[in-house]
Amino acid sequence: MNTTTSRPGALSHIRVLDLSRVFAGPWAGQMLADLGAEVIKVERPNEGDDSRRLGPPFLHDDAGEPTRDSGFYLSANRNKKSVSVDISRPEGQEIIRALVKSCDVLIENYKVGDLARYGLAYDSLRDDNPRLVYCSITGFGQTGPYRKKPGYDSIFQGMGGLMAVTGNADGEPGGGHQKVGLIVSDLMAGMYASVAILAALEHRDAVSGEGQYIDLALLDSQVAALSHSAMGYLVSGDPVPRCGTKSPTAAPSQMYHCQDGAVMVVVGNKVQWNKFAAVLGRPDLPDDSRFINNPDRIRHRDELNAILKPIFLSRPRQHWVDALGEVGVPCGPVNELHEVFADQQVREREMVIRMKHPRRGDMPMLANPIRLSSTPVQYRMPPPDLGQHSDEVLEELLGYDEAQRQALRDSGII
Repeated sequence: MNTTTSRPGALSHIRVLDLSRVFAGPWAGQMLADLGAEVIKVERPNEGDDSRRLGPPFLHDDAGEPTRDSGFYLSANRNKKSVSVDISRPEGQEIIRALVKSCDVLIENYKVGDLARYGLAYDSLRDDNPRLVYCSITGFGQTGPYRKKPGYDSIFQGMGGLMAVTGNADGEPGGGHQKVGLIVSDLMAGMYASVAILAALEHRDAVSGEGQYIDLALLDSQVAALSHSAMGYLVSGDPVPRCGTKSPTAAPSQMYHCQDGAVMVVVGNKVQWNKFAAVLGRPDLPDDSRFINNPDRIRHRDELNAILKPIFLSRPRQHWVDALGEVGVPCGPVNELHEVFADQQVREREMVIRMKHPRRGDMPMLANPIRLSSTPVQYRMPPPDLGQHSDEVLEELLGYDEAQRQALRDSGII
Protein backbone atom coordinates (compact mmCIF):
# COMPACT_ATOMS: atom_id res chain seq x y z
CA MET A 1 0.00 0.00 0.00
CA ASN A 2 1.45 3.36 -0.98
CA THR A 3 1.79 5.79 1.90
CA THR A 4 1.14 8.80 -0.35
CA THR A 5 -1.02 9.52 -3.37
CA SER A 6 -1.02 12.27 -5.96
CA ARG A 7 -4.82 12.36 -6.00
CA PRO A 8 -6.65 14.65 -3.57
CA GLY A 9 -8.40 12.90 -0.69
CA ALA A 10 -12.16 12.81 -0.34
CA LEU A 11 -11.95 15.50 2.38
CA SER A 12 -8.99 17.48 1.06
CA HIS A 13 -11.20 20.60 1.00
CA ILE A 14 -11.88 20.36 4.76
CA ARG A 15 -9.83 21.86 7.60
CA VAL A 16 -10.28 20.55 11.14
CA LEU A 17 -9.16 22.09 14.42
CA ASP A 18 -8.68 19.19 16.84
CA LEU A 19 -8.63 20.33 20.48
CA SER A 20 -9.29 16.82 21.78
CA ARG A 21 -7.07 14.62 23.89
CA VAL A 22 -6.48 10.95 24.65
CA PHE A 23 -8.63 8.86 22.29
CA ALA A 24 -12.26 9.30 21.17
CA GLY A 25 -11.71 12.79 19.75
CA PRO A 26 -8.27 12.06 18.26
CA TRP A 27 -9.67 8.85 16.72
CA ALA A 28 -12.37 10.87 14.96
CA GLY A 29 -9.79 13.44 13.89
CA GLN A 30 -7.51 10.77 12.46
CA MET A 31 -10.38 9.30 10.45
CA LEU A 32 -11.01 12.70 8.86
CA ALA A 33 -7.27 13.18 8.32
CA ASP A 34 -6.90 9.78 6.65
CA LEU A 35 -9.68 10.78 4.27
CA GLY A 36 -7.69 13.85 3.25
CA ALA A 37 -8.72 16.60 5.66
CA GLU A 38 -6.12 19.00 7.00
CA VAL A 39 -6.22 18.37 10.76
CA ILE A 40 -4.50 20.80 13.13
CA LYS A 41 -3.99 19.22 16.55
CA VAL A 42 -3.84 21.75 19.39
CA GLU A 43 -1.83 20.65 22.44
CA ARG A 44 -0.61 22.17 25.69
CA PRO A 45 2.94 23.59 25.51
CA ASN A 46 5.54 21.30 27.11
CA GLU A 47 2.92 18.71 28.10
CA GLY A 48 0.96 17.82 24.99
CA ASP A 49 -1.78 15.24 24.70
CA ASP A 50 -1.93 13.03 27.81
CA SER A 51 -1.92 9.99 25.54
CA ARG A 52 1.72 10.65 24.61
CA ARG A 53 2.61 9.29 28.06
CA LEU A 54 0.12 6.40 28.23
CA GLY A 55 2.59 3.56 28.07
CA PRO A 56 4.44 1.30 27.90
CA PRO A 57 5.03 0.48 25.16
CA PHE A 58 6.80 3.53 23.75
CA LEU A 59 8.26 4.06 20.31
CA HIS A 60 11.97 3.29 20.14
CA ASP A 61 14.24 5.40 17.95
CA ASP A 62 16.77 4.09 15.46
CA ALA A 63 19.31 3.68 18.28
CA GLY A 64 16.89 1.51 20.24
CA GLU A 65 16.20 4.13 22.90
CA PRO A 66 12.61 4.82 24.00
CA THR A 67 11.07 8.09 22.86
CA ARG A 68 8.34 10.07 24.63
CA ASP A 69 5.65 8.84 22.21
CA SER A 70 3.53 5.89 23.33
CA GLY A 71 1.94 3.36 21.03
CA PHE A 72 -1.37 4.68 22.36
CA TYR A 73 -0.64 8.20 21.05
CA LEU A 74 0.75 6.93 17.76
CA SER A 75 -2.42 4.93 17.06
CA ALA A 76 -4.74 7.98 16.79
CA ASN A 77 -2.73 10.95 15.53
CA ARG A 78 -1.46 10.15 12.05
CA ASN A 79 -1.75 12.76 9.29
CA LYS A 80 -2.10 15.67 11.75
CA LYS A 81 -0.19 18.87 12.33
CA SER A 82 0.66 19.67 15.96
CA VAL A 83 0.43 23.23 17.25
CA SER A 84 1.15 23.90 20.93
CA VAL A 85 -1.05 26.66 22.38
CA ASP A 86 -1.87 27.58 25.97
CA ILE A 87 -5.61 28.15 25.67
CA SER A 88 -5.90 29.19 29.31
CA ARG A 89 -4.28 32.54 28.46
CA PRO A 90 -5.89 35.34 26.42
CA GLU A 91 -3.17 35.28 23.75
CA GLY A 92 -3.73 31.55 23.25
CA GLN A 93 -7.48 32.01 23.06
CA GLU A 94 -6.95 34.67 20.41
CA ILE A 95 -4.94 32.18 18.34
CA ILE A 96 -7.73 29.58 18.54
CA ARG A 97 -10.42 32.11 17.58
CA ALA A 98 -8.32 33.25 14.64
CA LEU A 99 -7.78 29.67 13.46
CA VAL A 100 -11.48 28.87 13.79
CA LYS A 101 -12.30 31.46 11.14
CA SER A 102 -10.61 29.34 8.47
CA CYS A 103 -11.73 25.91 9.76
CA ASP A 104 -14.72 23.79 8.84
CA VAL A 105 -14.73 21.59 11.94
CA LEU A 106 -13.73 21.88 15.58
CA ILE A 107 -13.44 18.75 17.75
CA GLU A 108 -13.09 19.03 21.52
CA ASN A 109 -13.52 16.76 24.52
CA TYR A 110 -13.13 19.09 27.47
CA LYS A 111 -15.41 18.68 30.45
CA VAL A 112 -18.80 20.35 30.15
CA GLY A 113 -18.41 24.11 30.47
CA ASP A 114 -14.60 24.21 30.43
CA LEU A 115 -14.17 25.89 27.04
CA ALA A 116 -16.87 28.44 27.85
CA ARG A 117 -14.52 29.81 30.51
CA TYR A 118 -12.03 30.59 27.75
CA GLY A 119 -14.52 32.06 25.33
CA LEU A 120 -14.17 29.00 23.07
CA ALA A 121 -17.60 27.41 23.39
CA TYR A 122 -19.76 26.98 20.29
CA ASP A 123 -21.96 29.94 21.14
CA SER A 124 -18.85 32.16 21.28
CA LEU A 125 -17.34 30.93 18.03
CA ARG A 126 -20.27 30.56 15.64
CA ASP A 127 -20.57 34.32 15.16
CA ASP A 128 -16.99 34.35 13.89
CA ASN A 129 -17.65 31.36 11.63
CA PRO A 130 -21.33 30.46 11.04
CA ARG A 131 -20.26 27.52 8.87
CA LEU A 132 -18.36 25.85 11.71
CA VAL A 133 -19.29 22.28 12.65
CA TYR A 134 -18.46 22.03 16.35
CA CYS A 135 -18.26 18.52 17.84
CA SER A 136 -18.14 18.15 21.63
CA ILE A 137 -17.27 14.66 22.88
CA THR A 138 -17.79 14.09 26.60
CA GLY A 139 -18.27 11.15 28.90
CA PHE A 140 -21.94 11.73 29.66
CA GLY A 141 -23.09 14.48 27.28
CA GLN A 142 -24.09 18.09 27.78
CA THR A 143 -27.28 17.28 29.72
CA GLY A 144 -28.32 14.97 32.52
CA PRO A 145 -27.26 14.53 36.14
CA TYR A 146 -23.84 13.07 35.26
CA ARG A 147 -22.87 15.68 32.67
CA LYS A 148 -19.98 17.11 34.71
CA LYS A 149 -18.52 13.78 35.79
CA PRO A 150 -15.22 12.59 34.29
CA GLY A 151 -14.89 9.11 32.89
CA TYR A 152 -12.76 6.67 30.92
CA ASP A 153 -13.55 3.73 28.68
CA SER A 154 -13.71 1.09 31.40
CA ILE A 155 -16.24 3.18 33.32
CA PHE A 156 -18.51 3.26 30.27
CA GLN A 157 -18.03 -0.42 29.52
CA GLY A 158 -19.39 -1.06 33.00
CA MET A 159 -22.15 1.57 33.05
CA GLY A 160 -23.19 1.04 29.44
CA GLY A 161 -23.89 -2.69 29.70
CA LEU A 162 -20.98 -4.07 27.68
CA MET A 163 -19.55 -5.88 30.71
CA ALA A 164 -23.01 -7.27 31.47
CA VAL A 165 -22.91 -9.29 28.25
CA THR A 166 -19.18 -10.08 28.22
CA GLY A 167 -17.51 -12.97 30.02
CA ASN A 168 -18.33 -16.48 31.10
CA ALA A 169 -21.59 -17.30 32.82
CA ASP A 170 -21.76 -17.24 36.59
CA GLY A 171 -20.86 -20.66 37.93
CA GLU A 172 -18.47 -21.45 35.07
CA PRO A 173 -14.68 -21.30 35.49
CA GLY A 174 -13.71 -17.64 35.27
CA GLY A 175 -17.37 -16.67 35.38
CA GLY A 176 -18.45 -13.08 35.88
CA HIS A 177 -18.31 -9.72 34.16
CA GLN A 178 -15.35 -9.00 31.90
CA LYS A 179 -14.03 -5.85 30.28
CA VAL A 180 -13.33 -6.02 26.56
CA GLY A 181 -9.60 -5.77 25.87
CA LEU A 182 -9.98 -2.79 23.54
CA ILE A 183 -11.19 0.69 24.53
CA VAL A 184 -14.45 0.00 22.76
CA SER A 185 -16.40 2.95 24.17
CA ASP A 186 -13.78 5.39 22.88
CA LEU A 187 -13.57 3.67 19.53
CA MET A 188 -17.34 3.71 19.06
CA ALA A 189 -17.65 7.34 20.17
CA GLY A 190 -14.90 8.35 17.75
CA MET A 191 -16.61 6.54 14.90
CA TYR A 192 -20.01 8.02 15.74
CA ALA A 193 -18.35 11.45 15.93
CA SER A 194 -16.78 11.13 12.48
CA VAL A 195 -20.13 10.08 10.99
CA ALA A 196 -21.92 12.97 12.72
CA ILE A 197 -19.31 15.46 11.50
CA LEU A 198 -19.62 14.26 7.91
CA ALA A 199 -23.42 14.46 8.13
CA ALA A 200 -23.25 18.01 9.48
CA LEU A 201 -20.84 19.05 6.74
CA GLU A 202 -23.11 17.58 4.06
CA HIS A 203 -26.13 19.38 5.51
CA ARG A 204 -24.18 22.63 5.64
CA ASP A 205 -22.96 22.36 2.05
CA ALA A 206 -26.10 20.92 0.45
CA VAL A 207 -28.94 22.36 2.51
CA SER A 208 -28.45 25.12 5.06
CA GLY A 209 -25.14 26.86 4.40
CA GLU A 210 -24.57 26.85 8.17
CA GLY A 211 -22.69 24.66 10.60
CA GLN A 212 -24.12 23.16 13.76
CA TYR A 213 -23.29 21.79 17.20
CA ILE A 214 -22.79 18.08 17.88
CA ASP A 215 -23.25 16.74 21.42
CA LEU A 216 -21.75 13.25 21.55
CA ALA A 217 -21.32 11.16 24.72
CA LEU A 218 -19.30 8.02 25.36
CA LEU A 219 -22.04 6.54 27.54
CA ASP A 220 -24.64 7.13 24.80
CA SER A 221 -22.30 5.56 22.24
CA GLN A 222 -21.71 2.49 24.36
CA VAL A 223 -25.42 1.98 25.06
CA ALA A 224 -26.19 2.37 21.34
CA ALA A 225 -23.44 -0.12 20.47
CA LEU A 226 -25.27 -2.81 22.45
CA SER A 227 -27.39 -3.01 19.26
CA HIS A 228 -29.02 -6.45 18.91
CA SER A 229 -28.27 -7.40 22.52
CA ALA A 230 -30.09 -4.30 23.74
CA MET A 231 -33.03 -4.95 21.41
CA GLY A 232 -33.24 -8.51 22.66
CA TYR A 233 -33.60 -7.17 26.18
CA LEU A 234 -36.00 -4.37 25.22
CA VAL A 235 -38.42 -6.68 23.41
CA SER A 236 -38.27 -9.50 25.97
CA GLY A 237 -37.33 -7.97 29.30
CA ASP A 238 -34.90 -10.85 29.78
CA PRO A 239 -31.25 -10.13 30.56
CA VAL A 240 -28.77 -11.17 27.89
CA PRO A 241 -26.82 -14.15 29.20
CA ARG A 242 -23.03 -14.04 29.41
CA CYS A 243 -21.86 -16.93 27.26
CA GLY A 244 -18.09 -16.53 26.99
CA THR A 245 -17.18 -17.43 23.41
CA LYS A 246 -20.54 -19.16 22.88
CA SER A 247 -23.32 -17.48 20.94
CA PRO A 248 -26.64 -17.15 22.78
CA THR A 249 -28.51 -17.59 19.49
CA ALA A 250 -26.67 -20.40 17.67
CA ALA A 251 -25.02 -23.75 18.39
CA PRO A 252 -22.43 -24.93 17.80
CA SER A 253 -21.00 -21.41 17.72
CA GLN A 254 -17.99 -20.95 19.98
CA MET A 255 -14.28 -21.54 20.50
CA TYR A 256 -12.95 -25.09 20.54
CA HIS A 257 -9.48 -26.11 21.69
CA CYS A 258 -7.36 -28.14 19.30
CA GLN A 259 -4.01 -29.90 19.69
CA ASP A 260 -2.02 -26.72 19.09
CA GLY A 261 -4.38 -23.81 19.65
CA ALA A 262 -8.03 -22.98 19.23
CA VAL A 263 -10.59 -22.26 16.54
CA MET A 264 -13.82 -20.30 16.39
CA VAL A 265 -16.66 -22.13 14.67
CA VAL A 266 -20.09 -20.80 13.69
CA VAL A 267 -22.76 -23.15 12.36
CA GLY A 268 -25.46 -20.84 11.07
CA ASN A 269 -28.01 -23.06 9.35
CA LYS A 270 -29.17 -26.62 8.69
CA VAL A 271 -26.97 -27.12 5.62
CA GLN A 272 -23.89 -26.06 7.54
CA TRP A 273 -24.86 -28.29 10.48
CA ASN A 274 -25.06 -31.34 8.24
CA LYS A 275 -21.69 -30.57 6.64
CA PHE A 276 -20.11 -29.81 9.99
CA ALA A 277 -21.20 -33.14 11.44
CA ALA A 278 -19.89 -35.01 8.41
CA VAL A 279 -16.46 -33.35 8.59
CA LEU A 280 -16.20 -34.23 12.28
CA GLY A 281 -16.93 -37.87 11.48
CA ARG A 282 -20.34 -37.80 13.18
CA PRO A 283 -22.89 -37.78 10.34
CA ASP A 284 -25.38 -39.27 12.81
CA LEU A 285 -25.64 -36.08 14.89
CA PRO A 286 -28.20 -34.24 12.67
CA ASP A 287 -30.63 -37.14 13.23
CA ASP A 288 -30.18 -37.12 17.00
CA SER A 289 -33.41 -35.77 18.51
CA ARG A 290 -31.39 -33.52 20.84
CA PHE A 291 -29.66 -31.75 17.95
CA ILE A 292 -32.09 -31.64 15.03
CA ASN A 293 -32.53 -27.86 14.90
CA ASN A 294 -30.79 -24.83 16.35
CA PRO A 295 -33.11 -24.32 19.37
CA ASP A 296 -32.61 -28.02 20.21
CA ARG A 297 -28.84 -27.66 20.00
CA ILE A 298 -28.89 -24.58 22.25
CA ARG A 299 -31.00 -26.42 24.85
CA HIS A 300 -28.63 -29.38 24.75
CA ARG A 301 -25.42 -27.43 24.20
CA ASP A 302 -23.57 -29.09 27.10
CA GLU A 303 -24.36 -32.55 25.77
CA LEU A 304 -23.34 -31.52 22.26
CA ASN A 305 -20.07 -30.04 23.48
CA ALA A 306 -19.29 -33.19 25.43
CA ILE A 307 -19.22 -34.89 22.01
CA LEU A 308 -17.50 -32.13 20.03
CA LYS A 309 -14.70 -31.05 22.36
CA PRO A 310 -12.68 -34.28 22.31
CA ILE A 311 -13.04 -34.46 18.53
CA PHE A 312 -11.54 -30.99 18.08
CA LEU A 313 -8.76 -31.84 20.55
CA SER A 314 -7.77 -34.82 18.41
CA ARG A 315 -6.39 -32.72 15.54
CA PRO A 316 -4.32 -29.54 14.96
CA ARG A 317 -6.32 -26.37 14.44
CA GLN A 318 -5.26 -25.96 10.78
CA HIS A 319 -6.84 -29.32 10.01
CA TRP A 320 -10.22 -28.02 11.15
CA VAL A 321 -9.79 -24.63 9.48
CA ASP A 322 -9.04 -26.35 6.16
CA ALA A 323 -11.58 -29.17 6.42
CA LEU A 324 -14.50 -27.00 7.53
CA GLY A 325 -13.56 -24.21 5.16
CA GLU A 326 -13.57 -26.62 2.24
CA VAL A 327 -17.26 -27.42 2.80
CA GLY A 328 -18.30 -23.83 3.56
CA VAL A 329 -18.63 -23.97 7.34
CA PRO A 330 -17.25 -20.76 8.92
CA CYS A 331 -14.15 -21.55 10.95
CA GLY A 332 -11.07 -19.55 11.79
CA PRO A 333 -8.05 -19.75 14.07
CA VAL A 334 -7.94 -17.86 17.37
CA ASN A 335 -4.80 -15.88 16.62
CA GLU A 336 -2.27 -14.24 18.86
CA LEU A 337 -1.16 -10.81 17.61
CA HIS A 338 1.97 -12.13 15.91
CA GLU A 339 -0.23 -14.57 14.03
CA VAL A 340 -2.70 -11.83 13.05
CA PHE A 341 0.00 -9.84 11.28
CA ALA A 342 1.53 -12.94 9.69
CA ASP A 343 -1.84 -14.05 8.28
CA GLN A 344 -1.80 -14.14 4.48
CA GLN A 345 -5.18 -12.42 4.18
CA VAL A 346 -4.16 -9.58 6.52
CA ARG A 347 -0.91 -9.21 4.57
CA GLU A 348 -2.69 -9.28 1.20
CA ARG A 349 -5.04 -6.55 2.40
CA GLU A 350 -2.02 -4.50 3.51
CA MET A 351 -3.33 -3.79 6.98
CA VAL A 352 0.14 -2.68 8.08
CA ILE A 353 1.64 0.31 6.32
CA ARG A 354 5.09 1.89 6.74
CA MET A 355 5.70 5.55 7.45
CA LYS A 356 8.87 7.56 7.89
CA HIS A 357 9.30 8.84 11.43
CA PRO A 358 11.98 11.48 12.16
CA ARG A 359 13.50 9.41 14.99
CA ARG A 360 12.55 5.92 13.93
CA GLY A 361 12.95 5.87 10.18
CA ASP A 362 10.65 3.20 8.78
CA MET A 363 7.80 2.75 11.28
CA PRO A 364 4.92 0.24 11.03
CA MET A 365 1.39 1.52 11.51
CA LEU A 366 -2.08 0.04 11.25
CA ALA A 367 -3.80 0.86 7.99
CA ASN A 368 -7.22 2.42 7.68
CA PRO A 369 -9.63 -0.32 6.48
CA ILE A 370 -11.60 2.00 4.17
CA ARG A 371 -10.98 1.27 0.49
CA LEU A 372 -12.12 4.08 -1.83
CA SER A 373 -11.54 3.59 -5.56
CA SER A 374 -11.24 7.26 -6.60
CA THR A 375 -10.13 9.00 -3.40
CA PRO A 376 -8.03 6.45 -1.51
CA VAL A 377 -6.96 6.92 2.08
CA GLN A 378 -3.75 8.93 2.31
CA TYR A 379 -0.81 8.39 4.65
CA ARG A 380 0.88 11.76 4.41
CA MET A 381 2.49 12.36 7.80
CA PRO A 382 3.45 10.27 10.83
CA PRO A 383 2.02 11.30 14.21
CA PRO A 384 3.63 14.68 14.90
CA ASP A 385 6.02 15.76 17.60
CA LEU A 386 4.59 18.21 20.10
CA GLY A 387 4.36 21.64 18.48
CA GLN A 388 6.09 20.42 15.32
CA HIS A 389 3.93 22.59 13.06
CA SER A 390 3.39 25.64 15.26
CA ASP A 391 5.51 27.95 13.12
CA GLU A 392 4.08 26.64 9.86
CA VAL A 393 0.43 27.04 10.91
CA LEU A 394 0.83 30.42 12.60
CA GLU A 395 2.73 31.83 9.66
CA GLU A 396 0.67 30.37 6.79
CA LEU A 397 -2.83 30.67 8.27
CA LEU A 398 -2.52 33.67 10.59
CA GLY A 399 0.38 35.61 9.08
CA TYR A 400 2.43 35.72 12.30
CA ASP A 401 6.02 36.69 11.49
CA GLU A 402 9.11 35.31 13.17
CA ALA A 403 9.25 38.08 15.76
CA GLN A 404 5.62 37.51 16.76
CA ARG A 405 6.11 33.76 17.02
CA GLN A 406 9.24 34.16 19.09
CA ALA A 407 7.48 36.53 21.47
CA LEU A 408 4.71 33.98 21.94
CA ARG A 409 7.28 31.27 22.48
CA ASP A 410 9.22 33.35 25.01
CA SER A 411 6.05 33.97 27.02
CA GLY A 412 5.03 30.29 26.96
CA ILE A 413 1.89 30.86 24.86
CA ILE A 414 3.14 28.39 22.22
